[in-house]
Amino acid sequence: MSKPTTILITGGAGFIGSHLVRLMVNKYPDYHIVNLDALTYAGNLENLKDIENAANYTFVKADITDAAAMQELFAAHDFDGVIHLAAESHVDRSIANPMSFIETNIVGTVVLLNAAKQHWGDFSGKRFYHVSTDEVYGTLGETGFFTEETAYDPRSPYSASKASSDHLVRAYYHTYGLPIVISNCSNNYGPYQFPEKLLPLMINNIRHNKPLPVYGDGQYTRDWLWVEDHAAAIDLIYHEGKNGETYNIGGNNEWKNIDLVHQLCDVMDDLLGRDQGTSRALITFVKDRPGHDRRYAIDATKLMNELNWAPSIQAEEGLRKTAEWYLGNTEWLERVTTGAYQAYYEQQYQTNV
Repeated sequence: MSKPTTILITGGAGFIGSHLVRLMVNKYPDYHIVNLDALTYAGNLENLKDIENAANYTFVKADITDAAAMQELFAAHDFDGVIHLAAESHVDRSIANPMSFIETNIVGTVVLLNAAKQHWGDFSGKRFYHVSTDEVYGTLGETGFFTEETAYDPRSPYSASKASSDHLVRAYYHTYGLPIVISNCSNNYGPYQFPEKLLPLMINNIRHNKPLPVYGDGQYTRDWLWVEDHAAAIDLIYHEGKNGETYNIGGNNEWKNIDLVHQLCDVMDDLLGRDQGTSRALITFVKDRPGHDRRYAIDATKLMNELNWAPSIQAEEGLRKTAEWYLGNTEWLERVTTGAYQAYYEQQYQTNV
């Protein structure tokens, strides 16, 4: 009996990673999906309760910066591919503590690249897929879009660490012939997002009638991508993308922060049965983030034309679906905000070994 196609997904207990793990476990029953996550604050195995007992799924708790552990993992599973999402990703945290971003996003990526290079030997049929961000491109003016040819110009420790990891992945392609693909995505939103990020933070604060902090003048513009659309794009690029190529993934869905928050407030007032304007009154403008990029916008033409991908949801529908999910999963939200979710690994995995 031949070995099933075995794919390592790093950061699979995180927001985007958990959606990808769920998609691939359910879509490819003949694959073996190994989810590697260090379970730092943003890793939450409760995101994957519905598939944790699937026959084609394995969870491994380990840190991608641990070279010995990664070598052992590759030796044990003989991976056919890696989809690398594990990263420190919150800009504010990178401003407060840049070193943890250097260690995870740069050193950790190189550790994985080395493990893949050593254990694969013959690269035929292998693929190392690095998931990155549009923030590596810097900032845009009022017009224009990021394309795959846009020069890198990162402005925060987070985006600089991701830019560095992108360059290293490309270097392993050009130097060693490692078969790689890279994607750079815009802002993701949807279910299971850690409530330090804009939308779940605002939803949770509206629930509790707490202030809604908006940086600066609120005119910062982002392209918003439904997380399940992103997972579908990753699946498509992994299977059909061309080695050595970069693909931009965007929602074609630009919103100024303040307009997005206004829209969310109106949706929440409707869902909570409150008078319109109740939640907008909670908006509080706060001191701006250092080095705050003014505008991001993705041109996803290459992905759409070459691989026939398109976003399925725009923000008006996506905002309501997001708000409905969080309001329908308040226990999940409470467990995250109180930290209770962090005991799930010990409760479900350690007690069953």
